[in-house]
Amino acid sequence: MSQAVGMVYLVGAGPGDPGLLTRRGAEILARAEVIVFDHLASSRLLDLAPRDALRISAGKTIGHCTLSQGEINDVLAHHARLGRRVVRLKGGDPFVFGRGGEEAEHLRGLGIPFLVVPGVTAALGATAYAGIPVTHRGDSSAVAFVTGHDDPETSGRVDWPNLARFPGTLVVYMGVTRLSAICRTLIREGKPPETPAAMIQWGTLPAQRTAVATLADLPDSALNAGIGPPALLVVGEVVARRPALNWFEGLPLFGQRVVVTRPSDESDRSAASLEALGAEVLIAPTVQILPLEDFGPLDDAIGRLGSFDWLVFTSGNGVRHFLDRLEALGHDLRALGHLKLAAIGPATAEALGRFHLKADVVPESYRSEALAEALAGRAAGRRILLARADRGRAILKDELERVADVEQVPVYRNADAEALPPGVLERIEAGTVDWITLTSSAIAERLHALLTEEARGRIGREIRLASLSPVTSATIARLGWPVAVEATVFTWDGLVGAIAAKVVEEAGIKGEE
Repeated sequence: MSQAVGMVYLVGAGPGDPGLLTRRGAEILARAEVIVFDHLASSRLLDLAPRDALRISAGKTIGHCTLSQGEINDVLAHHARLGRRVVRLKGGDPFVFGRGGEEAEHLRGLGIPFLVVPGVTAALGATAYAGIPVTHRGDSSAVAFVTGHDDPETSGRVDWPNLARFPGTLVVYMGVTRLSAICRTLIREGKPPETPAAMIQWGTLPAQRTAVATLADLPDSALNAGIGPPALLVVGEVVARRPALNWFEGLPLFGQRVVVTRPSDESDRSAASLEALGAEVLIAPTVQILPLEDFGPLDDAIGRLGSFDWLVFTSGNGVRHFLDRLEALGHDLRALGHLKLAAIGPATAEALGRFHLKADVVPESYRSEALAEALAGRAAGRRILLARADRGRAILKDELERVADVEQVPVYRNADAEALPPGVLERIEAGTVDWITLTSSAIAERLHALLTEEARGRIGREIRLASLSPVTSATIARLGWPVAVEATVFTWDGLVGAIAAKVVEEAGIKGEE
């Protein structure tokens, strides 16, 4: 606590998709000491904050508030007075129907400094993801944002007669419970009943659902589609553009719910590739990548780099931890100048590339057996330093020792996760996920150990497993589980592609029925 009074950051989290958080918002979250968050702010965003940051749920769902607005104001002020960096993480934009203005006024009245980080508001995010442009040169040159919280037939807080005559696009927040009354009022006040209209639920998320009809028919259409809060009402000719512009709901993994079990430092990039295809991603690391407890053997090997001819890496983590230790010992890349480098696959080669190093050998098949075969001719009779994790299959060392002098040294350690995140375990037990990705035998075995009997029973029924390689698939089979898809290219992108191909294939078969 470096200052007498801290700072409160009112940060817009966007309408749901964690990728819509602004760069400025991410930077502030990374330095947060306290986070007060709404239920509409993606839980994935909380992972951007330091692990020791205090996380406080403000709730704020319909009919229920974990904290009242007054209590939220008090919490913000309390922690700021303790000199802390406080992030108020709000769904959408803080100043668009988010009470951000009220919170800012309260802080200003107490002399507490604040900063506002705008966010993508639902009126822009949800409509874009539903393929509805709020403005269009041929249809609308104006847009109005309105709250539908109050009953339009009894409250005069919103000028519905003028809105019915508004020539542009009308976007109504919080209007799902008043939908019938809003539609009746607009029609009664002069809006043509055949005006195109839409309700968008869970906009920008893989759970997004959209009901489209005329203004007169929309209440029944939304009811039949099961649309409920949170949802957005859009009224105007731009809605008719949706069939040509509906991009999000047509993504190959739209609506698929995928559990990523990779270590935390790999999960963000892994999640991004799935989310780009429309999937909902749940992060559930089963193993952790940690620094060594004893650097002695690694330091000794680095001190003798001049005696080796080849340096072999079996993972991107190995590359990063080895080169970090090299630097910590006062060396730089010149220490590797005489060495040939080998990488087990393109992801490991890419990790080398980030340090401006190029692998001399990358096997076509990304397995230990293939790497040993690729090195057998080129490294025969040479001295090889094999940098890898502290546990795993010994086959690469065993095979290379047939032709070369091999020294193996751990550069990082794997530690088993003690438990799955409670929310993810509950989803697996309920069968409300579609896929679990498994990228190694160790991850598969640890997942099996962490699941309850109820959760294990869902595997192969509601939940399918996606395997990275034949080696991983063999372990999965030994555990008694079926493998639904296996990557033909043994990389993360190859695994994602295999899942997408399977989903698209099944959708095509279903469409033909």
